[in-house]
Amino acid sequence: MTAEFPTARLRRLRQSPAWRRLARETRPQAAQLVLPLFVREDSAEPVPISSMPGVVQHSLDSLKAELNRAAAAGIGGVMLFGVPTRKDAQGSGATDPDGILNVATRVAVAEVGDALVVQTDLCLDEFTDHGHCGVLDAQGRVDNDASLERYRDMALAQAEAGSALLGLSGMMDGQTAVVRAALDGAGRSDVAILGYAAKYASAFYGPFREAVQSSLEGDRRTYQLDPANRREGAREVAFDVAEGADVVMVKPAMSYLDVLADAAASSPVPVWAYQVSGEYAMIEAAAAHGWIDRDRAVEESVVSIFRAGADAVLTYWALELAERWNR
Repeated sequence: MTAEFPTARLRRLRQSPAWRRLARETRPQAAQLVLPLFVREDSAEPVPISSMPGVVQHSLDSLKAELNRAAAAGIGGVMLFGVPTRKDAQGSGATDPDGILNVATRVAVAEVGDALVVQTDLCLDEFTDHGHCGVLDAQGRVDNDASLERYRDMALAQAEAGSALLGLSGMMDGQTAVVRAALDGAGRSDVAILGYAAKYASAFYGPFREAVQSSLEGDRRTYQLDPANRREGAREVAFDVAEGADVVMVKPAMSYLDVLADAAASSPVPVWAYQVSGEYAMIEAAAAHGWIDRDRAVEESVVSIFRAGADAVLTYWALELAERWNR
């Protein structure tokens, strides 16, 4: 009896580095990466974040250096987060023109505004003493509509500071519509909106809370999505698109690649994903113990997000990857 051998030889396209390069389906570029940056008020030098090795809270001076490095690497943009010294129930520092996020935005725009898309986090959690993404009512619950009023004021403050893209990460119902109307009413139709449309109540945000020195009391499950819900993520994306988002976001990334693929298949606007602090910390920790090949794991994790359909990825490895890909 003659042995039957396969006629389809898929390994032919994997047999050498040259073949693998030529047959590669997903080809991310530096321009598709966005670097999140934390800027700490009243800091004279960078402050390391213990749960995110290699990531720091920047001073304004170190921010400038990092911005110029980012511009030289050719990444697409930076997302700025403020770390204030004072907080209150209303998150007043978020709308203060001299608050750290608005100051950092002006610095970034002056430094690299022609080379990078300067983006800002539009959320109250860094600025409130209770750590929630909105203001609280008399019963201690997050008040959706009162929070929208704060978001509207934040949007105008951030636009005035020079932000080109406002990252609406608070997950309040109607936030995109309110901010779009406020910007357009103020003659700022040039400012774009990134709707964090499908943002899940994830355990992977832990290191980020150290990064912004969060004061969170309780959890955010009444406004962020249940990790078990896929269709609800699609609904949120559709709402943000209808309300005027220029870009929509899925966050976190790696545990929600199905949601990301759904969004990429249906959205008429670009779809981005945020590789969050916990995703970063897990790979760094495993690599530090010698359990995984760090460089391969970093690249594989980011490529998987692009493969699922992301048009751009926010990642703390943006500079490292851009500089590697540019070699």
